[in-house]
Amino acid sequence: MKGTINNAPSCADPTDPNSISVAQALSQIEAKTVALDQSVLLPIRECLGRICSEAIHSNMNVPGHANSAMDGYAIAFSDLRKGHIATFEEIGCSFAGRSLDAVCKPGQCVRIMTGAVIPEGCDTVIMQEQTEPRDNGLVAVDSNHQLGENVRQAGEDIKQNAVILNQGDKIGPADLGVLASLGISQLNVFRKPIVAFMSTGDELVSVDKPLKKGQIYDSNRYTLFGMLTQLEVGIMDLGVIQDDFQSIRSALLGAAEKADLVITTGGVSVGQADFIKTALEDIGQPDFWKIAIKPGRPLTFGKINDSLFIGLPGNPVAVMVTFNHFVIPALRKLSGARPTQAPVVRATSIEKMRKRAGRMEIQRGIASLTVDGRWQVCKTGKQGSGILTSMTRGNCFILLREDSNGVEIGDSIEIQLFDWSQV
Repeated sequence: MKGTINNAPSCADPTDPNSISVAQALSQIEAKTVALDQSVLLPIRECLGRICSEAIHSNMNVPGHANSAMDGYAIAFSDLRKGHIATFEEIGCSFAGRSLDAVCKPGQCVRIMTGAVIPEGCDTVIMQEQTEPRDNGLVAVDSNHQLGENVRQAGEDIKQNAVILNQGDKIGPADLGVLASLGISQLNVFRKPIVAFMSTGDELVSVDKPLKKGQIYDSNRYTLFGMLTQLEVGIMDLGVIQDDFQSIRSALLGAAEKADLVITTGGVSVGQADFIKTALEDIGQPDFWKIAIKPGRPLTFGKINDSLFIGLPGNPVAVMVTFNHFVIPALRKLSGARPTQAPVVRATSIEKMRKRAGRMEIQRGIASLTVDGRWQVCKTGKQGSGILTSMTRGNCFILLREDSNGVEIGDSIEIQLFDWSQV
């Protein structure tokens, strides 16, 4: 029979009028996500990686007193004359934590150790290697020095009332040290968002059971568990939900009662057994359900009562790609953290890459540094959204924007490394 048929838009098409752009999706997620307003008071050792819920001000100067940055001799700089050798009478020794209670008069000096308080009457420290001992306990110093040399001034690191942490700051190891230097032992941080996740599909089987014909092991829940464990969130694994509307509806409602964010994998496409979208329309408020991205086009976002909902695709690579680009920004906003963008660097492609304009494509790549310190990148191989080993072999995402018509050898393209400690 001759003629044509009216095809519906599919993931094979470069454009889909029912899809929204990646930028639009991120904008809607940002707009609909409200930061948690509950905080908890924790010992500072338990605050690593958490989000500060209030601005923290210094209650003191750090250091609290001018002190020596070197082992040497504390003197008054005015005792030095340009082009002359000065000699000083040593009147005692000052140690860190055991300062010398004495006033240094003109022509006198104090032997001083690193961290010791600068004695009254002194304003400069000459390191011991730049002095010369003389007879009768005198110390000789030349004039090649500067006022305030080797002295840490009071408040040089932190001034009293200075802002140490802002609301929304993520607390790192150095922050713990700064807090401890101020004598702060507890801190108010936002509570962790609670994330409930589940897989959907009659074909999915737990890893401890034998497979029957047509069945596959559920890998997505393990991938999600791994990615969520790396974040500061509470985790609820709800297992596998069968492809049944009532089962999915009930599971979503139950999850929304306990979690701030509900994540599903699978069941968000247009197949007869894909019930996520219809269940969300019944019990929640869907915002969008298709994004102009590959992989990861069938992604649903919305709310169920007071909980956010993100329905990820079922293909394993699509789960990881969309989690990185859409779930993590939502969790950052939920947790009270200030919005940030994942770092993007430029790399030279060492192979051709096919693509049609119309949607963003995120491929898995292997990036390496050339001998002159420049990034170069190639694909991991086949880029099918079910080829999970493309994530294990790769170390970066290759970002091909909507307007890209493919990549030639030598083209400069954008990449996001999985582990930014490599930069």
